[in-house]
Amino acid sequence: MAVTPRSLLTSLSWLRLTGALVAATILGIVVRAAEPSTPMITDRPDMTWFTDARLGIFIHWGIYSEGKGSESWAFHDGQMPYDEYMAQAKTFTAAKYDPAHWAELFKAAGARYTVLTSKHHDGFALWDTKQSALNAKDGAPAGRDLIGPYCEAMRAQGLKVGLYFSHLDWSHPDYASVFNAAGANDPAGRKNRFSYPQGPENPAAWERFLAFHRAQLREITERFHPDLLWFDGDWERSAEQWRMKELRAQLKSWLPDVILNSRMQGYGDYATPEQALPVRPPTGPWELCMTINDSWGYQAKDRNFKTVRQIVRLLTECASQGGNLLLDVGPRSDGTITPEQEQILRALGRWTSKHAGALYGTTAGIPKDYYYGPSLLNKARDVLYLVCYDRPVDGLYVKGIRNPVKRASVEGGGELTHRRFMKAEWAHQPGIVIVDLPEEAADPDATIVRLELDGPIELLEPGT
Repeated sequence: MAVTPRSLLTSLSWLRLTGALVAATILGIVVRAAEPSTPMITDRPDMTWFTDARLGIFIHWGIYSEGKGSESWAFHDGQMPYDEYMAQAKTFTAAKYDPAHWAELFKAAGARYTVLTSKHHDGFALWDTKQSALNAKDGAPAGRDLIGPYCEAMRAQGLKVGLYFSHLDWSHPDYASVFNAAGANDPAGRKNRFSYPQGPENPAAWERFLAFHRAQLREITERFHPDLLWFDGDWERSAEQWRMKELRAQLKSWLPDVILNSRMQGYGDYATPEQALPVRPPTGPWELCMTINDSWGYQAKDRNFKTVRQIVRLLTECASQGGNLLLDVGPRSDGTITPEQEQILRALGRWTSKHAGALYGTTAGIPKDYYYGPSLLNKARDVLYLVCYDRPVDGLYVKGIRNPVKRASVEGGGELTHRRFMKAEWAHQPGIVIVDLPEEAADPDATIVRLELDGPIELLEPGT
């Protein structure tokens, strides 16, 4: 996954497909975009496990995990010759691959689901697909299927299993056979031989590619039974060319309860913003995918790791708006996860374990007009969780709560004092709840204050 090329092309595709106005800055700060028109979906699965999960781990692993360059984009964008890139398969050994250790680590971090790249844009599959020799068993010294052991290990730890799958395949001889029928081809992109034909279109070749695409998807759904299919690489063709409506029906016939991400051009189950926290959340279930440093796959030179505190902030910002964080890690070619990544995940687990009651199975909190920070609510809506990143000088202020507060406490800690300020009963004004947070009660990464209310939360209407 490379943020800039794909994000820009995807935005162009959506713009032409739906007429939506997409606004984004080159710096990567996402500004609220108009929602694309969505086809009528009548077979959405039960999303409860997904919306309760809050934290997932993304794993980008493949022949690019030598650490020399980015996954797939390295050859597509001319940073590395194609043959040199694909030669990395010769050292893809998976010699120290221990999926049981992965699963223990991911669970310790607080994840409830994981997503592994079964096949990236380079076309190299991590399972022993019968559709191509470009796979871990037949095309690398790994010499075996790597997806089955992953699925078994994750499920043994109680984690839901996700598989990433790239629609496009820049190595398949029949892929670059047609242009985007939606007209979303940028002039420079049309000259790229991996994406588009360099001569006349060949519709028959495209039909052969679609048959290959469906056959691989049928293999992974019927063999591994993933709980979630995480698609990517849809932007170079239109929904009609991919036959996305038909594909959704096929996937549901093979695996009725599978959840599909949004990269189905309107035929997915939830939104998938990437690398930038939305200012306002997408409509419905959603998930932010984010790297642990600046790279999806392992790159030896990338040492710009996010701090645990930054990750906690991203996680709580997502959860407070009803979304999940899918945090990416990149194992090396031998299957090992670097000590830096493991240290971050275990430190994250300290925080998620302490605050589990406020994180999992909760819903989006109250508007920030009432509390200047992220917040969450339990499903009964009678417990309000306030997220605090820095210790307040004179307490946490929450406006407009009509309910009496029965108890205030630190999640995973002790009781706190609280009081009402500026209450005006004659004007039906509930005033401000102030919660004192002493220094010794604060968590170094983020503190969550728990307010137990007398009944489901009732807020003062705006403007009153």
